[in-house]
Amino acid sequence: MIKRSQMPLFDGDLAVCQQVFDEIRAGTGIARESEEGERIATIVVELYRQGIREPRHLKTMVQEVRGLSEKQLLQPSEHKP
Repeated sequence: MIKRSQMPLFDGDLAVCQQVFDEIRAGTGIARESEEGERIATIVVELYRQGIREPRHLKTMVQEVRGLSEKQLLQPSEHKP
């Protein structure tokens, strides 16, 4: 039996994950290719594979896991477009 976490992600799945990832980055100023950006991307995909498919719920879960908020104050060196 194939576990849900082993199932491939299709275009629609990836689009949802990308949307959530981009929204989180835009709200926090985290750079896409930073270590934190990579952690967030990994968490987004893993939670999606575990069944959290609704974008708002997925975004909230990732933010809670990483301790992020859209009002988070960043140091100037951390804010990269």
